[in-house]
Amino acid sequence: MCVIELQPMIRTARLGLRAPRRSDAARLTHLLNDFDVARNLSSLPWPYEKAHAEAFLTEKEFLDPEREAEFALDHPNHGLIGMLGFTDRGHDTVEVGYWLGRPYWGSGFMTEALDSALDWASRGWCRTFIRAWHFADNPASGAVLSKAGFLYTGDTRISRSAARGEDTLSRGMVWLA
Repeated sequence: MCVIELQPMIRTARLGLRAPRRSDAARLTHLLNDFDVARNLSSLPWPYEKAHAEAFLTEKEFLDPEREAEFALDHPNHGLIGMLGFTDRGHDTVEVGYWLGRPYWGSGFMTEALDSALDWASRGWCRTFIRAWHFADNPASGAVLSKAGFLYTGDTRISRSAARGEDTLSRGMVWLA
């Protein structure tokens, strides 16, 4: 039997995954006002301004913890380096999304964070099935998902990239606990 643990603090070997807080606004603005990060996210505007970060953080204060979870990836030496979130899309479908600031790409941080977050989602949030989508022209995101145990479903869809201002092909993946 699963006992639901809402919005925990998760520790990995190198990171802490915690709830986002208003004091993250400046750091979010700095990391997300990078076109190479923004282009790989669906709804993120670019340029990304402090008002965008503040609105995002305000919205995250009102999450329904039984349907959504949002984690700030906190590095002991660098502070916030990225975000990872789960959203219930209805019909027992939870979707994961994430981003990492460019200075931290290729370090294994997102794989480490995703592995730990999936463990929590399974054991502490009682989820056994999680979907993910990544832009087809972002194979690094697909690699992170694959390392965490996601499998390609063969599903594709056209998704909007707000930063690019265009529609982009996305590939679907699934994780089973």
